[in-house]
Amino acid sequence: MDYKKAGVDISAGEEFVRMIKSDVRGTFTKGVITDIGAFGGFFMPDFSGYEKPVLVSSIDGVGTKLKIAVELGVYNTVGSCLVNHCVNDILACGAKPLFFLDYYACGKLTPAIAAEVVKGMVNACRENGCALIGGETAEMPGLYQTEDFDLAGSIVGVVDHGRIVNGSSIKPGDVLLGIPSNGLHTNGYSLARKVFEGRMNESFAGLEGSVGEELLKIHRSYLSLVEPFLGSADLKGLSHITGGGLMGNTMRIVPDGLKLDIDWSSWPEPVIFGIIRREGNVPEEDMRRTFNLGIGLVMVVERNAVERINAELKSRQENAYIIGQVSSE
Repeated sequence: MDYKKAGVDISAGEEFVRMIKSDVRGTFTKGVITDIGAFGGFFMPDFSGYEKPVLVSSIDGVGTKLKIAVELGVYNTVGSCLVNHCVNDILACGAKPLFFLDYYACGKLTPAIAAEVVKGMVNACRENGCALIGGETAEMPGLYQTEDFDLAGSIVGVVDHGRIVNGSSIKPGDVLLGIPSNGLHTNGYSLARKVFEGRMNESFAGLEGSVGEELLKIHRSYLSLVEPFLGSADLKGLSHITGGGLMGNTMRIVPDGLKLDIDWSSWPEPVIFGIIRREGNVPEEDMRRTFNLGIGLVMVVERNAVERINAELKSRQENAYIIGQVSSE
């Protein structure tokens, strides 16, 4: 008996690291001062442009979207989903990312598959100006089935104390601008998988490809889109629409004594949600609490700034929708 016979292949781990080294180094920003392989990732931030810098951190996973990746054998999107999800979470606080760390756990490590997952992270880190400075790979037979893997990541960003976005200035009359999602992003997959069990290769009217391909679309990052508005008094709050849906997530930033009046028919819902609703006979309340239904980010803005902000978004080929407003209870 040896470690490999017990189910853990150290050589496979070494091969995996060799495969990803060059790609990961490609994400390094000037703040990274250690190479891959150290016991910790070193990052020297430049806070010279900040008056009172505040670090903002978040950690998340991709959930059972991973099961669809395994079923279809497509592994190059879920890593991007992970990074973008975390970027959006700290963006909702007004923060920009500095660095990212990942955790990859599996039943049996297949270096080529793990490398595809990491390539997705690398692509998203580059797009978001974020360094991938560390990670952990764990091969755990008995805890995971051979083909299964799990994925989690943590991010650290920075925001000037005076530019923190926390919703504290939201008042009645402020407008909700909804920025579209491109599908489910990373939430509601346990329900979606149940609805389409054994049918991931099916096609439905309105979809560009199969159900599985639709469900593996990359979770959008909103950083480049929202960054120009950070620090503006007209931007009162940001809500990343994840598990809990549009209402549940946006209420997290609304001060006590206020409520949201949402017009659920004010934006075009992606076709996939109608298919899930119909094929699964899913109640509307569950749809609204489980999925983003086509709105990935909500900007709470001053009413007199709506036209200007909308014009700026349209100039960048982005359609935003006025989906409601804040009112008194």
